[in-house]
Amino acid sequence: MPKTETSQRIRITLEDGRVLERRPPVIVGDLLDSPTAANGLEVLGAMVNNDIYSLSYPLDADCAVRFLTAADEHGWRMYVRSLCFLLAKAVREVFPEACFTIEHSLATGYFCNFALGEHNGIKPGQIHAIERRMRELVDADLPIERRKLAYTAALAQFEHERQLDKYHLLDFRNPHKVVINWCDGFSDLAHGVVVEHTGGLGAFKLVPYPPGFVIQFPDRRKPQQTAPFRRRPHLFQIFQEHKKWGRILGVSTVGKLNELIVNDGIRDFIKITEALHEKKLAQLADQITARRDQTRWVLIAGPSSSGKTTFAKRLTVQLQVNGLRPVTLSTDDYFVDREHTPRDADGQFDFEHLGAIDLPLLQANLGKLDRGEEIEPPRFNFEAGKREFRGERLKLEEGQLVVIEGTHALNPQLTAAIPLEHKFRIYVSALTQLNLDCNTRISTTDNRLVRRLVRDHQFRGHNALETLQMWPNVQRGERRWIFPFQAAVDAAFNSALDYELAVLKLLVEPLLAGVKPTHPEYAEARRLQEFLGCFLGISDALIPPTSLLREFIGRSSFRY
Repeated sequence: MPKTETSQRIRITLEDGRVLERRPPVIVGDLLDSPTAANGLEVLGAMVNNDIYSLSYPLDADCAVRFLTAADEHGWRMYVRSLCFLLAKAVREVFPEACFTIEHSLATGYFCNFALGEHNGIKPGQIHAIERRMRELVDADLPIERRKLAYTAALAQFEHERQLDKYHLLDFRNPHKVVINWCDGFSDLAHGVVVEHTGGLGAFKLVPYPPGFVIQFPDRRKPQQTAPFRRRPHLFQIFQEHKKWGRILGVSTVGKLNELIVNDGIRDFIKITEALHEKKLAQLADQITARRDQTRWVLIAGPSSSGKTTFAKRLTVQLQVNGLRPVTLSTDDYFVDREHTPRDADGQFDFEHLGAIDLPLLQANLGKLDRGEEIEPPRFNFEAGKREFRGERLKLEEGQLVVIEGTHALNPQLTAAIPLEHKFRIYVSALTQLNLDCNTRISTTDNRLVRRLVRDHQFRGHNALETLQMWPNVQRGERRWIFPFQAAVDAAFNSALDYELAVLKLLVEPLLAGVKPTHPEYAEARRLQEFLGCFLGISDALIPPTSLLREFIGRSSFRY
């Protein structure tokens, strides 16, 4: 029997609770009453059954639809991704012979490298020319199309356009069709959904930052305004040093890393990468040792899954090599009893809050130790949720120093009782230098999130869904309690290992498959799956037991 008209219709549930019945296909954008949302921002795309799509996506099954603006996390990612596409197009049109790369985050923007001919760097006039062309493209309100090419056609196109970074990335993948974003003769690999027109991309600014420039994005809280630019010299120096190192070794994109894996060069690359970590740790130990006459406290902080704990242990070993006798003090032992822990907006315990630490007791103990007095340090019983005193005594001997690692270690309130000249402050984060291709950087936040997904499963019994649910709260804590203090440091350490995502891929992909379309976190899981799909896998058997990566995957020679 033929189907009735009713059976052919689909049910579309909108965020405001309305349920529509329409005959498919239904274009997502046609469901909009207005191109702007209630907050006055332009609608950029939509979340359909917890995955992200453009406004031209055709609906052909029952679904729930929520529209996205730049005020939403996924909408803001769309906006940034689209701006990078616009920037790459403008550079290609104005300076077609330039070597251009979007390299890494810097404050609230991305640092971009630019070289033309023999000149490595960019001149102010060239920056103005690029920005002027970007503004022209915005005013023209050109369509950005999502196209599918046959695999061989995509390879041929990127080879013809001399976009060899994309050619090499595809060389180790075999999709039947390749998705690209296309706009007025310019094409780029699609690493996520972009907006459909250039007209709404006016909130940006290009800032000179030798040897390149920074594309400055809108403020997430005020998406119609460009965020103020703040310099981060320590982090910038580390990024530039690491990028230079990657270029010397010829591994600055995922395609080149995959090439090493296929050609059995990954063993030596892992050894070199680990040796670089060890060298940097030794150099930091030498800096601290050179200040041994005044330094009594080594303070280590960084965002979640930056590898602070293993870094502190390895740095302690290097300090011992230099003849120092460091002792460690854990801020976790100064947690208040659980019932006194601050709570977040949802009523859950907020262990990232500074108020979760007994600040008066910690400050008093640090002050006494700094003056050469003896203290009785507490031990926190995590099972009971209470602090205990077990009769232990601690007093610093002449020439000893204390290594403190923790979320708040760089917060001046924590160590207010200690003179500044007695402190050596270190910021640790995973600042990967790898790009997917020249126009698509790898987020340092994604690097840390993948680490945490593996660690939470291995050692805390959390599945991927639970970790993804917690991650926004973790990021809020970082923005409040860690990032404001990252500039006021004596040194910074890059804990990223350029091979690590190829190892973590094999461990995290099965976990992400457990997040289903019924979960709000599905879009994030799908995004990470597609991202990790660019990597070939590496067995963790190749990783040395002292590696910082072992903190997350297990079988470390250190005790935690």
